[in-house]
Amino acid sequence: MRTHRLALIGLVATSLVAQKGDRGVDIESILGYIVVGAIVGIVARLLIPGTTGMGLVVTIAVGIVGAVIGGWLAGAVFEETKGVDWIASILVAALLVWLVTRAGASRWRRTSL
Repeated sequence: MRTHRLALIGLVATSLVAQKGDRGVDIESILGYIVVGAIVGIVARLLIPGTTGMGLVVTIAVGIVGAVIGGWLAGAVFEETKGVDWIASILVAALLVWLVTRAGASRWRRTSL
């Protein structure tokens, strides 16, 4: 259930960011956000130890949300975001991976009793 909520949040964030441009939402922008989200999510998972309980869908969803929030933060702080938005996206996604892992670990401990 948690996986579906995270995936839904990622897709909503993707569509909101994609609508910001003049083109609206098209399949290319959605696929682009999924690919960027996968890259950012995988790199973030590599940075945080103990993330073996996360699936690929959760990784992509966390990566998309991290990329959207990190890109927005980089644009709000820096005038030129060339390369900074990737770093910010990975850092935000790493924080989200850590939070999701901790929330999942406490839930798994409770249900195993």
